[in-house]
Amino acid sequence: MPRPQDVTLYAASSAPVVCCEGANMAAPMEIIMSSDSGSQLWNCTVFDLHSGSSLLSYRGGNSSARTLAVLRGDFLLSAQLGKNFINVWEIQRKDQLQQKIVCPGVVTCVTASPNGLFLAAGVAEAIYLWEVNTGKLLSVLNRHYQDVSCLKFTDDSSHFISGGKDNLALVWSLCSVIQLDLTHAPDPRHILGRHSLPITDLCCGMMGAQARVATASLDQTIKVWELSSGELLLSILFDVEIMSVTFDPCEYFLFCGGSDGNIFQASLRSKSLNRDRSFQSDIDGNQVFKGHRNLVSCLSVSMDGTLLLSGSHDETVRLWDTNSKQSIRCLAHKGPVTNAVIMPAPANMFLPDSRPSVPLPRFSRHLHGSEGDGVESGEVCVRLGLYTQEEEETYLQKADKLNSLMNAITDKSVFGDGENTKVRVAELEEEVQTLKKINKDLYDFSSQLLTKPT
Repeated sequence: MPRPQDVTLYAASSAPVVCCEGANMAAPMEIIMSSDSGSQLWNCTVFDLHSGSSLLSYRGGNSSARTLAVLRGDFLLSAQLGKNFINVWEIQRKDQLQQKIVCPGVVTCVTASPNGLFLAAGVAEAIYLWEVNTGKLLSVLNRHYQDVSCLKFTDDSSHFISGGKDNLALVWSLCSVIQLDLTHAPDPRHILGRHSLPITDLCCGMMGAQARVATASLDQTIKVWELSSGELLLSILFDVEIMSVTFDPCEYFLFCGGSDGNIFQASLRSKSLNRDRSFQSDIDGNQVFKGHRNLVSCLSVSMDGTLLLSGSHDETVRLWDTNSKQSIRCLAHKGPVTNAVIMPAPANMFLPDSRPSVPLPRFSRHLHGSEGDGVESGEVCVRLGLYTQEEEETYLQKADKLNSLMNAITDKSVFGDGENTKVRVAELEEEVQTLKKINKDLYDFSSQLLTKPT
């Protein structure tokens, strides 16, 4: 089979913007969105998936890795590289920033829930969670010991997973995180703690709370977990550090980006029952994509699973045919690639006159109910799942309850209860009187013996 031609295209800010309104060509079903850390004139660029032509460029700063997100199909968000704020564009207004979401520190990762209701960001060791409709900061989670490196929501928005430089991945239930009681810090549902070095990336499969989660680490392993139980299903050892990971749509394969520029396709259909295994090429469908000259920072797969997108620190984004393992297109950038993703094209992206259905509010920097951020008069604030869960007891409350129960059981076994207690008391009093009489008789008999004349 002849090798497909490797075409190189440049993400230049002077590239013409393709407007699909009134044109003969239809708006693309899927697009490529990428960003790098070196461009001076634009932040991120939109390409047509199949032709590679540049469609749009969004201006204003540079995006940090793992911070590019589309919210409700109306807004594009990305954290400013090395800064403490998140840039926000209306999806069709590429040249104008709508607002900046100011955070208390440098933003390390950003993710939006698929239902568009919540926005989460990693700031140093903490995770900040906002309610999009009101802009209120609902929770600040401080369970990581070092910087949070990646965040992902499940496809049903019921859970999100955080990975950090402390080697831990935490599974959070959204219902347990959203609460009004600020005195009680929510706990993660599961702590995935089998990695020995910092976690670099994670991906979440389909099926909501029943999904599988894959985590990549500098310890040269990929680990696959069951989200519902937190159980480790599979651990694959590689020869290099793994910097990025993603599933194919059917979850038959894992695509893993290495620090040496290679992309490893690891089969999840192996007949081996071993939970721990080493990656070996040409076994059970394991393959290697070769073309990048530096570490692979991000990976994404098209909806039909035939195309793989990769971004690298060699300042290129490559599109691969997953069947032939050949690079079919190369998009050159001006610096190390920080984000590259294949996504469905938002409906409003190519309609210049469209506007978001709901405007984005100003996002709060303080937890709700503090420092003037409480619910205003006449405002209704709905918390998802707030009234569907029972209040969880603290460990001290549980211990006190258990002690009281043990004491009640002991009292019942010793003294009985009700009428039995009265009968038992009467019996004991009669026995005491009998013992007193016997004691008096013994005393009198002893006295008579001692005083009897010889």
